[in-house]
Amino acid sequence: MKAAIFAGIFLFGTLAFGAERPPITSVSHLSVHAGDAAKTELFYVHDLGAVKKTDPENAQGVRYYFSPTQFVEVLPLPAGAGPNRMDHIAFNTADAEGMRKYLASKKISVPKAVSKGADASRWFQVKDPEGVTVEFVQAPPAAVPTNALFPHIIHVGAVIKDRALEDTFYRDVLGFRPYWFGGMRDDAPPSWVSQQVPDGTDWLEYMVTGNTLTQAQMGVLNHIALGVPNMEAAYTRLWNEDRLQGQVDARGQQLVPKIGRDAKWQLNLLDPDGTRAEVMELHAIGKPCCSPFTASDPEK
Repeated sequence: MKAAIFAGIFLFGTLAFGAERPPITSVSHLSVHAGDAAKTELFYVHDLGAVKKTDPENAQGVRYYFSPTQFVEVLPLPAGAGPNRMDHIAFNTADAEGMRKYLASKKISVPKAVSKGADASRWFQVKDPEGVTVEFVQAPPAAVPTNALFPHIIHVGAVIKDRALEDTFYRDVLGFRPYWFGGMRDDAPPSWVSQQVPDGTDWLEYMVTGNTLTQAQMGVLNHIALGVPNMEAAYTRLWNEDRLQGQVDARGQQLVPKIGRDAKWQLNLLDPDGTRAEVMELHAIGKPCCSPFTASDPEK
């Protein structure tokens, strides 16, 4: 009798409150389009040290791994492509099918089933309120060595227009948590709003703008960030190992690290299509502008 009562209570709770959200643990990847496969491979493999692998999601694509569960997916540039080179952003979850059911219970449009890869991965895609494609990945057992140069994608950035609208999905439905926000001026609305995944320290960075953007501007805003414990050591290695070829500013001068408005050392590098790989020190060296940090930094 007690078991039957418990089962009834459990069923009522499931019906009343919907499916439980599985953990969202980290950034999985950024998927981008590229026009020159050879030059793109040189950037991700030689310059950034990533490991090239085939793409179980798309036979025409290729993956450049930074850790066993984090990578950049590069797809061929479609004919007539506009200025945006980003295809989608993606996050790791412990249970792709459970996440699909959870989002369905929240009235989010989801596919009828998860997709399955030959590597035993599981994934599906949805659209956020502004139409950005978001993928949830259940990663397979580790099969790729960790990149000794940049072992951790600590955040992914995506262009958005309406912070409050996007929060209805990332904050209210998915449970992302505020981490930091800021802009070029203290008295202006935030241009960058960082939202940590609910079950880890990686984050999504809203790149807030209402402007019409060029390809170069889109590439800077839709980006990945690679975490390093010490920027001086990371930059020294890049320089000594000749990994900074072609990384120059508008005046032809080599790009160098600088301190961002969040008080963290950073170095901005660009792939051949202009997509930014931001190298970022894990911890701030002082007080950031605009807001304090409200969650823990990544530790490695």
